[in-house]
Amino acid sequence: MVRVKRGSVASARRKKILKIAKGFRGAHSRLFRTANGQVMKALLYAYVGRKRRKRDFKRIWLCRVNAASRRHGLTYSKLKHLLRASSVEINLKMLSQMALLDKPAFAKLIQKVAVT
Repeated sequence: MVRVKRGSVASARRKKILKIAKGFRGAHSRLFRTANGQVMKALLYAYVGRKRRKRDFKRIWLCRVNAASRRHGLTYSKLKHLLRASSVEINLKMLSQMALLDKPAFAKLIQKVAVT
């Protein structure tokens, strides 16, 4: 049977992992086995974090819209119902931006939906 030397492949794999682990503390950035475990964990956390970011932003937008609508005597759920009833299609992010940056337009929007 032919002898297979895989030095270049193995060292390239190790180098790739250690490059990702750069910046980790202590042995986690220098020793391959430790670094490999930490990189796997870090990649998992990154994946979960990407999902969590969406959740966090939605929560922030909802809080902003709720706070702004309460100034006008409505709760978020009542405002959402009025928007749906008057067939105004605006997503939560844009509603939040209006509530934060363009208060007169948000007030106008609430006034328009409350009348119809």
